[in-house]
Amino acid sequence: MAAAVETMAYSGEVPWHREGVAVQPDLTPYEMMEAAELDWTVTKRNTWTSAVPMHEYEPDEKGNIALQLLPNPDRFDLVRDSDNAILGSCGSDYQPIQNERIFDFFQKFSKHADITMETAGSLKNGQSIWGLARINDAYELNGGDEMNSFVLFHQPHQPGYSMNIRGTEVRVVCNNTLQMAMKGQASNEFRMSHRSVFDEVREAEALKTMGVIQEMRSEFKEAVKFLSTKKATEGQVLEFVTRIQQPTLFKEYAEQQKLREEGKKIGEPILLREQFSKYAELTRRSLEESPGAQLKSAKGTWWGALNAVTFIEDHQRSGDNKVFNAMFGEASTRKTKALNLALDYARAA
Repeated sequence: MAAAVETMAYSGEVPWHREGVAVQPDLTPYEMMEAAELDWTVTKRNTWTSAVPMHEYEPDEKGNIALQLLPNPDRFDLVRDSDNAILGSCGSDYQPIQNERIFDFFQKFSKHADITMETAGSLKNGQSIWGLARINDAYELNGGDEMNSFVLFHQPHQPGYSMNIRGTEVRVVCNNTLQMAMKGQASNEFRMSHRSVFDEVREAEALKTMGVIQEMRSEFKEAVKFLSTKKATEGQVLEFVTRIQQPTLFKEYAEQQKLREEGKKIGEPILLREQFSKYAELTRRSLEESPGAQLKSAKGTWWGALNAVTFIEDHQRSGDNKVFNAMFGEASTRKTKALNLALDYARAA
């Protein structure tokens, strides 16, 4: 599959990246795991090395070499048992977390909360496992701009990355995603290193975080409603886009503006828009052209400016890892930065 999606299952509408297989909307977490072909295990296996340099081996009369191997007691390979795919190299303290263990957690969570498993899949050839569970309590902004809330988990079979579970929001009209992470909030994310075991104690901590996510939804809802009522000027939005997509350019622009205010002559200013990169210009265009841009909640507001960014990050970025980046990588970071920056502008208006 494209977009680094290895396997995936979804219910409802076709995902924006158009990958995966459609399933019935009432699957349990276990059933979703099986539908997404995630019912496999990983094991930590010893690594081995040649007992002597390869050039010292003498082939026999048939050209075969009898290798002598030595185990490395401090390094291991993380291997998918179904096909012996090596997912990464790890140390002795690495604790694998099986896919079934994560879906077992959501199976238990679903008994205490009104959630529905909507998406699950494997990215980067099994190195990243994710699932999306919808909280069945949608809400609307001005003009029928519908929002859905989800719990997103990420279980990386890739040493160096932590397992995490967090809240995320999806704008229905365009399938833009946005993490519920605002400045000043308590953490609404559960994160655990693979040096720990996902036992009953850590599971209880994760369930506590799920409760925090539920509580913070009301605060996030009020924040996005606020953005949908605050008007944004063209100049402010161009600054906003530059700060997200070209922070170095904005820093230079701000420094030049300061020098001019101090009366120093540094030449004629060049408009920010004339210096826009590909993605900055795409973001500017999406203010008018992206799905939902003309809704009352978005047209000329900071909510519209924020969604101009999220639309580009979710739907217009290129590269094999675009799905991973939109949910967990650099694109996700830019979207969170855009949320908090839009709130700063709106509050100052």
